[in-house]
Amino acid sequence: MARTIDVCFSPDLIDSYDLEGKIVVVVDILRATSCMVSGFASGVKGIIPVATLEECKEYQNKGFICAAERGGKQVDGFELDNSPFSYMNENLKGKTICATTTNGTLAISKSIKAYKVIIGAFLNLSVVALYLNNQPNDVIIHCAGWKGKVNMEDSLFAGALIEKLEKSHTLNCDAPHMALKYYQAVKNELLPTVQNSAHAKRLSKIGINKDIEFCLKIDRFDVIPVLSGSTLVRMD
Repeated sequence: MARTIDVCFSPDLIDSYDLEGKIVVVVDILRATSCMVSGFASGVKGIIPVATLEECKEYQNKGFICAAERGGKQVDGFELDNSPFSYMNENLKGKTICATTTNGTLAISKSIKAYKVIIGAFLNLSVVALYLNNQPNDVIIHCAGWKGKVNMEDSLFAGALIEKLEKSHTLNCDAPHMALKYYQAVKNELLPTVQNSAHAKRLSKIGINKDIEFCLKIDRFDVIPVLSGSTLVRMD
């Protein structure tokens, strides 16, 4: 039986998808899943993704290092922001941290009914594609979007992953076709395209241009974060 691949462009739409038995790839390019991939590549032991600031504060009270972001900015009172460079910190090696973001951690929490939840980014694109190509399961790419709305950068990642899997997986409906065609139209101008996205412009206004460029680097790392219980760990 042919495997299928589909795209959910927003967490607000995920309830329309049957997640049972499927591998969900959660993506939030700017910047949550790029941070997670960078962190594990740099030696972070685990990341506990939570949807709310209240949950994150509870973990902080238990002694965890916590990262909290809302609207692109670090939340006062928490140790880390939402920059991949912050996650590539020698002091975080071997540590488990708790993280909450505007969109990415919410998408993870809404994906827990899946057979498996893994974390995707341009930074680990090819290793994710290779893993999925070797699995018998159907795939859903769950884009974190922006506050329930579709965004450019996550949709482009979906298209990039689909391009790598289109020979092994059947495109399930119009959504993966749209993502694929969009990516193929602009893949040679990926950075300037994403720099014109709404979220990149939001980040630029608060001086986070280097993060945007870094998050669009393809195949920088070969790690795959996978959800184990309530904690992301590095896949063996």
